[in-house]
Amino acid sequence: MTVLLRDVVDVLERLYPSSTAQSWDQVGLVTGDPEQPVERVLLALDPTLAVIDEARSTQTDLLITHHPLLLRGVHSVATTTAKGAGVTQLVVGDIALYVAHTNADVAAAGVCEALAVAAGLLDTRPLAVVEDQPLGRVGRLATPMTLGDFATSLHAALPAAAGGLRIAGPADAVVESVAVLGGAGDDQLATVRAAGVDVYVTADLRHHPALEAREESRGAAPYLVDAGHWSSEAVWLPTVRDALAAALRVDIDISTVRTDPWTFTVGAENLGGMP
Repeated sequence: MTVLLRDVVDVLERLYPSSTAQSWDQVGLVTGDPEQPVERVLLALDPTLAVIDEARSTQTDLLITHHPLLLRGVHSVATTTAKGAGVTQLVVGDIALYVAHTNADVAAAGVCEALAVAAGLLDTRPLAVVEDQPLGRVGRLATPMTLGDFATSLHAALPAAAGGLRIAGPADAVVESVAVLGGAGDDQLATVRAAGVDVYVTADLRHHPALEAREESRGAAPYLVDAGHWSSEAVWLPTVRDALAAALRVDIDISTVRTDPWTFTVGAENLGGMP
């Protein structure tokens, strides 16, 4: 039986309903004909030119990404811009693009839940409710451990990135309760503090919000773990693969392109007492 693009979209909409996306977001089908057949699907975090090249070289019919290609207003898709070149390559290559962004963040089998699993959390609940949708997760570790051991375990469970993990807090502090939010999460620091957790795992922590959060805690919990935007969200891709494979008879691959923009670090110093 031939699988059509609309069949895959129907499954994606059940898993990650577009109606649950934040009001500012742009999700759903970006390119493609709902009636076109789909035999091969490629999953990636970002629809970069390198990812689209990979999709073309593997004869992919549908590219599914977490981050949108066209989030803000675009007035030209000429190939003189990266976004224009991406749209052109998708259309010329007859590749459909589907985006599941903030609707995948809040889903039961979404980004935040995948990050919670990677962190080893039990008894999870939402961290916050934003636009009537549950955002982030709060849970507990099976057994208390030091912040250093927790960070080491989390690093091993996440896709490797050049920047590794950045931690704010003493390595020997004992932690048990954890909040997680994949991607940029320093707008939820006050919510995390109110939740009374020991650790907050997120990404893109800026200097001033992170410093103020540590000041407010007077050096105690909640400690901060910046896991990197790409790593904290790419951990979700195997979940999508498994969910689609259970519902559809199509070939599904995860992109081999690491779209984390950072490639190496220089002079990173361990100032927290880790061996």
